[in-house]
Amino acid sequence: MPENKRVTICICAAVALILLALPLSLPAKELAGYDAKSRRDPFIPLVTSDGRLLNLETKADSSSLNLEGIIYDSDDLSYAVVNGEVVKVGDEVNGYDVLKIEKNKVIFIKDSQPMEIELKEE
Repeated sequence: MPENKRVTICICAAVALILLALPLSLPAKELAGYDAKSRRDPFIPLVTSDGRLLNLETKADSSSLNLEGIIYDSDDLSYAVVNGEVVKVGDEVNGYDVLKIEKNKVIFIKDSQPMEIELKEE
């Protein structure tokens, strides 16, 4: 038997043994999402698309955020009016960092937890 074929068979056998050692099914909680357990969620980026660092250590009261308007630009030069203040990605409002501004919503982040606020039509 050629050496390459033996190596391939050994690798396949090793993979099969690893797969047999894994549990057959994961609990529903593990499939539903990630629980950060009061720590920073590693899937939330620390740097915005324009290169600014997000401050995830901000401590503030849980004041409500009032999204009053959005000026959307597809080239990431969007602005939003939140609590009477004009903000852009990377700015902070009441302890929440502006993570992303979309056409109809703004995504904020505080304590590693993202929060979406949709613009209400009047």
